[in-house]
Amino acid sequence: MSSPEQTSPVAQPDPIPAPTGIVVGVDGSDQSNCAVVWAAREARARKSPLHLVTAYTVPIFAASGLDGGYATVDDDVIRQGAEAVLREAAAKVADLGVELDARVENGDAAGVLLELSETAELLVFGTRGRGGFLGRLLGSVSSALPAHSKCPTVTVPLSCAPRLGEAPASVIEKVVTVGVDGSDQARYAVLVAAEQAERSGSSLRIICAVQPYTGSLSWMPAPVDREALFAEIQTQLDAGEKWLRNHFPQLPMDIQLVEGSAVDALVKASATSELLVMGTRGRGGFAGMMLGSTTDGVRHHAKGPIMVVRDREDPRMGDRAAFGPLLQA
Repeated sequence: MSSPEQTSPVAQPDPIPAPTGIVVGVDGSDQSNCAVVWAAREARARKSPLHLVTAYTVPIFAASGLDGGYATVDDDVIRQGAEAVLREAAAKVADLGVELDARVENGDAAGVLLELSETAELLVFGTRGRGGFLGRLLGSVSSALPAHSKCPTVTVPLSCAPRLGEAPASVIEKVVTVGVDGSDQARYAVLVAAEQAERSGSSLRIICAVQPYTGSLSWMPAPVDREALFAEIQTQLDAGEKWLRNHFPQLPMDIQLVEGSAVDALVKASATSELLVMGTRGRGGFAGMMLGSTTDGVRHHAKGPIMVVRDREDPRMGDRAAFGPLLQA
């Protein structure tokens, strides 16, 4: 790896190879600074290169005079400001010794990052920015990135700042948490979470939340046997645990079946977990739409970093049925 002194933090205008490591969106806000620190630490743990990226478009303003016409902002001025933002971000993680480069891209921030996600290992960004060069990136655009990114994404909320200091908060447990609902997407998310936990030397916590029935189900011809329902789900979770232990025999893990809102359960877990992992959306399963609308709900209220993974084919999922019953979503 190159040292911070050997690597220039200012992006070059010439085309450079597509990133294959961890890409983090930078706009100079406190939120993106948190994302940069988290991404740099993750790059060090994975022994992967870190790519700092900022993007901008040159605004065009309509002239107000009688002659009409348009006026543009000096591109060089904006680019110099963007490079300054990158230098500042690079300085924040210079002592971590990760292989680092930085680039300024001209174009829509979301489009730039989504294009880079095609080759990146991980895409990292803050929850909400305050303008800056990426503009909407850390605001509304960040909500779209997890659903369309070609690689896993990690959202780092500003509330993570204390845990990213030199002395991390003692309340943070050495655990990676993942939400499941019985769907194939959830099973893939569990595999990714297990890999993350194994890589970081953490334990794995699996949470399955079952929403309580309400008066809206009063039309049902017979009351639901809650104990039988929970027993059935627990049997399937136990089978899933055997399957997972077969692939990760040395990984400490804890499986929790809880009654209540999936959003509430996972947001609470995010406050003390090193990382919370979720799929983009489920397809029924234990908690209904848990990994769909719930993913957005958790991301908007999470107290810690959240990794969202898109569904992928994984050969390890092929032997799941051999370990016991599973819910067909």
